[in-house]
Amino acid sequence: MNLSAFLAENAIAVENVKFAASKRFMGEDNKPILWEIKTITGTEDEALRKACAKRVPIPGKKNQYQKETDYDQYLGKLAVACTVFPDLNNKELQDSYHVMGAEALLKTMLTPGEYADYVQKVQEVCGFDTTLQDEVDDAKN
Repeated sequence: MNLSAFLAENAIAVENVKFAASKRFMGEDNKPILWEIKTITGTEDEALRKACAKRVPIPGKKNQYQKETDYDQYLGKLAVACTVFPDLNNKELQDSYHVMGAEALLKTMLTPGEYADYVQKVQEVCGFDTTLQDEVDDAKN
């Protein structure tokens, strides 16, 4: 067995993906402006998940807690972390929508349907075969 195929310099790079998140943002050519999405590392993803986790008391069990992840918050943070263009941290862009923060900007810029499609595309770029929302829906059923 040859482990050299696993070396970082031999791994095939994951290319950024261009995606028309909305038909409402038009370029000079009257075509939707493409957003650029990148993937993140497993370490970055773990940090996002931890940032969205909270301890919740277990009903009927005193002083016992379980960890729950706020998946809506996680998906918002994931979408922001993976967005290369437009720069969601741009102050001028945030000011134009009267919001503070990249997550608030993304949710304000896009309609609910556009946002859902964008988050789904981000998950696809990151290699999730099934979306987290699918998993949440399965868990509820």
